[in-house]
Amino acid sequence: MFDSGKLSRREIMKLSAAGVVGYSMSGWLGAAAQEQAANPQRRRSCILLWMNGGPSQMDTFDLKPGHANGGPFRAITTSTPGIRISEHLPRLARHTDKMAIVRAMSTREGDHGRGTFYLRNGYLPQGPIQYPTLGSVVSKEIGAADLPLPAFVSIAPFRQFSPAAYSSGFLGAQYAPLLIAENNNFNFNPNQQGGDQSDELRVADLRHPIAEERFDARVSLLQDMERDFTQRHQTQAARSHETAYDRAVRLMRTSARTAFNISEEPDRVRDAYGRNLFGQSCMLARRLVERGVPFVEVTLTQGNNPVPWDTHGQNFQNVQNLSAILDPAWGTLMDDLRDRGLLDTTTIVWMGEFGRTPRINGQQGRDHYPNAWSAVIAGGGVRGGQVYGRTSADGTTVEDPRPVSVPDFLSTVYGCLGIDHATTNMSNVGRPIPIADRSANPITEIIA
Repeated sequence: MFDSGKLSRREIMKLSAAGVVGYSMSGWLGAAAQEQAANPQRRRSCILLWMNGGPSQMDTFDLKPGHANGGPFRAITTSTPGIRISEHLPRLARHTDKMAIVRAMSTREGDHGRGTFYLRNGYLPQGPIQYPTLGSVVSKEIGAADLPLPAFVSIAPFRQFSPAAYSSGFLGAQYAPLLIAENNNFNFNPNQQGGDQSDELRVADLRHPIAEERFDARVSLLQDMERDFTQRHQTQAARSHETAYDRAVRLMRTSARTAFNISEEPDRVRDAYGRNLFGQSCMLARRLVERGVPFVEVTLTQGNNPVPWDTHGQNFQNVQNLSAILDPAWGTLMDDLRDRGLLDTTTIVWMGEFGRTPRINGQQGRDHYPNAWSAVIAGGGVRGGQVYGRTSADGTTVEDPRPVSVPDFLSTVYGCLGIDHATTNMSNVGRPIPIADRSANPITEIIA
């Protein structure tokens, strides 16, 4: 008979996966998870669920049933009294106690490119300053220097709207994202439903085909050449090239690379997330934060449409289909993080570049609308079970208590992660730039 009190959390999880013990056996696994969550040495992480195209707030988190703008969806009760969300998000309805729903976003940028840049970087594109994206900032501020895995992983990104919105900017190449399953154009069509997705989400070329000694010798020679070149050419391009190779070699040399092998997961877990690219990507995000990666972002794409939330036509059918992908993936992610003792140290952000018009157009669609929309912050560092802000009865304006700007929202995310939003970094033009604009007014009611 084994002594559960002497098992490490990792050993417990291995035994559970092997069927040796049950998740609820005498309650000791839950206690181990709580102990891990309370561990002050546990670093925080952030998972960004990016809804490319701009999701409809009116059909997800800010419904207006009975109004002409409201559409056909019903609002259902949730685990938190008084909070109601879409009937097509039943799994998420069980987790509102861990969510802060912001129904007061007002950002004024209705162009996909500018909106994407603004929401991800916190600044509007202007002049020569190369602003870093949110993931680069977070990985710099709370990442560990000795982490064998990349500190910032971007899964299924679509960068065509704004490549700079995925750049590490003036922070440098060491904080650039590792891109996985990138959606390069509208012809991208991974195995979305019912398939394995293991190949799409695997990092290519992590195993070298030659003997270890020969590999080490070649790497050593390359590093000598890189150092010599960089010393003679002190440019960003040279440093970026050297950093990229160093990161690749470090990942190849560690067993941590198995984090990307999602086929290790039990079928029941993979089924719960959803056998589609977004669901399996959310599962991969959990595997990465479990191993200490501070920032992972997952973009929801659908078939060969990289901007599925851009619902100018047939909004309601499209949102229902998208909700059927989003709900099990995000709901299971929160279940999984909670059961592993990671939810209290992992902040989840749900947002797109703007919202959709309250008014329904002639194609039964909704158009771009940055004036009044919704975003969600959940999990670690969040005072959950609340809605911040209220829109008018027709959904067109923010009524109370104040419109939330992009700097306000991102500074709140930083606060939930324990990051001081006034922290500055030296920019490429030699001027210190705060990670959130100086106008930022964090929503203190949300930050735990």
